[in-house]
Amino acid sequence: MKLASLKRGGRDGTLVVVDRSLRRAVGVADIAPTMQAALDNWRDTAPRLALVSAALAMGHCPEAFAFDPREAASPLPRSFQFLDGSVYLYHMEKARRARGAEMPANYRTEPLMYQGMSDRFIGPCDATRWTSEDLEIDYEAELAIVTDDVPMGVSVSDAAQHIKLLMLLNDWTARALTRSELPKGFGFVQSKPASGFSPVALTSDELGAAWDGTKLSLPLHSSVNGQRIGQPNTGHDMFVSYPQLIAHAARTRTLGGGTIIGGGAVSNRDPSSGHGCLAEVRVHEQQEHGEACTPWLRFGDVVRIEMLDEQGVSLFGAIEQRVERARSEARDRLRP
Repeated sequence: MKLASLKRGGRDGTLVVVDRSLRRAVGVADIAPTMQAALDNWRDTAPRLALVSAALAMGHCPEAFAFDPREAASPLPRSFQFLDGSVYLYHMEKARRARGAEMPANYRTEPLMYQGMSDRFIGPCDATRWTSEDLEIDYEAELAIVTDDVPMGVSVSDAAQHIKLLMLLNDWTARALTRSELPKGFGFVQSKPASGFSPVALTSDELGAAWDGTKLSLPLHSSVNGQRIGQPNTGHDMFVSYPQLIAHAARTRTLGGGTIIGGGAVSNRDPSSGHGCLAEVRVHEQQEHGEACTPWLRFGDVVRIEMLDEQGVSLFGAIEQRVERARSEARDRLRP
């Protein structure tokens, strides 16, 4: 089944079930008013939501309405916990090379992970706002999973059963700030503003053979202003699986229902797959031509991220976000 959160209904939005074509939706307030409420009681709510999904597919929901991704918030408009990993070594190598950093000593034995901003996510079709283009604005095309309640110390083999939903992620990054922030050793704060997710989150049964319980193997397409940047396969060249990420995060703590875990910018060693962010593009240009030619994102640029199934049908809907200049709140307060 496919689930979305409409912007109406407060900070946590209003949960709806969406059909496979992403054209029709139906409210489910009698089951769970929000996505977080559904995940808090997933064992009870999931079967009931699945029945609604089946009825919607058969045209048995007269109250259904047209689904507009522009009216959707991220599936979880905010989350108690957002963790982002880095499971694609090729991206890690290039991103670190771009800021002149060495690979960590234990990167092949322990997953890299940081705790990101989660009190607010931007909608799949909403603008991302920045104070300056000098921050070297970049996107990262990722796949993320959402868990139910995970016990502390869960094993890798048991962690897989806690993956309840999958969605696409645009992890916005200020590359100019990573060079000064990360050497401090406390992780990202200023360099990682609000991320955005796909219009819908879906259960793994929607993915067929492309999902093997630990990873999803399909190309993740991204473009800037309609120009292709890449379509690396999310299942290729991973050195850590999603169950391993869950077990790593839960080593000394429980994970509450609705925890989001990303896998990092998708990156393949096959050069024909392109890239999942501009930092990789620029490193590649530097290696091939001696200088980076592709600019960082500028105000007015539009980033699109989407995953298609083998028939060319959009699975999650598209993330399509425009880079805009942030208004000065202090200046706005002085206006009469």
